[in-house]
Amino acid sequence: MVDVPAEVRNRLRAHFTAAGVLGEPAEASVTFLGADRISVLRYGPDGGGVNHFVSVGCSRYPMVDPTNFVTDTEHGPRAEVVVSLRPPSPAGLARSMAVLAAAPSVEGLVLEPDALIDLSGPLFEGAPFTAFLLGPSTIDDVALPDPLSDVTILQATPITPTEAAWVRLKGAEAMREAWRTDGVDVFDANRRASEPS
Repeated sequence: MVDVPAEVRNRLRAHFTAAGVLGEPAEASVTFLGADRISVLRYGPDGGGVNHFVSVGCSRYPMVDPTNFVTDTEHGPRAEVVVSLRPPSPAGLARSMAVLAAAPSVEGLVLEPDALIDLSGPLFEGAPFTAFLLGPSTIDDVALPDPLSDVTILQATPITPTEAAWVRLKGAEAMREAWRTDGVDVFDANRRASEPS
């Protein structure tokens, strides 16, 4: 049987070593009642001064529709999430990331690009952000042997309630375009909310 979290860790080590981020990552673990442990690893800062927080544990099982009566432990998409922010490391972020990463097993959510996951509360201490917008990351998929699906590492960008409303109205790509147009640094934990027109 394949140790999927170990394969994810190997991919992360290779990715961040190639990016010049050396040494072992800092690690925090969170366990929710009835769910397996979720670890959050912090790599960085990288050459651009950004820390990368990556979940490990979400991909342990494939994400499946909760209405299915048969549990399939092999087929179905698998994912982990990465949040990239400039230092300092925000207090409480690891727990919010663990909630996000546990959502497939606890709530039956499927994490995929352009998904909006609203946690309905601050993602970390003092944060105006209450939701994550998922999208592609720069980390390659983690290849697993057949019949298992590869693990996709999704970028999870913290967003404000106003931005979440914009995503619901206009879509994820419109939000990203507004950030580019407004020059918003989504790696800044203290950034202002984008107010697209």
